[in-house]
Amino acid sequence: MTYTITLDRAACDGIFACLVRDDRFTEREDGLAGIEGEAADGPVSETATVTVSFDDDRLADAEQAAAACPVDAISVTEEGES
Repeated sequence: MTYTITLDRAACDGIFACLVRDDRFTEREDGLAGIEGEAADGPVSETATVTVSFDDDRLADAEQAAAACPVDAISVTEEGES
């Protein structure tokens, strides 16, 4: 199963509830959340939206991280969903 995690940095408040639910989320130097697999070719703006696709069995972790985000900065969609 392929799914996509989208992280809206403009909405992120750096509360980091996502970090304890899915270890793919990280605390970046700018005080906002980051996610494993995001482009590493330079600094990412705090207003950027980061989208990363995964093909693993950790969908439940991603969904828990999204549900825990109090500002709804994280969304998870399965491939084929619109």
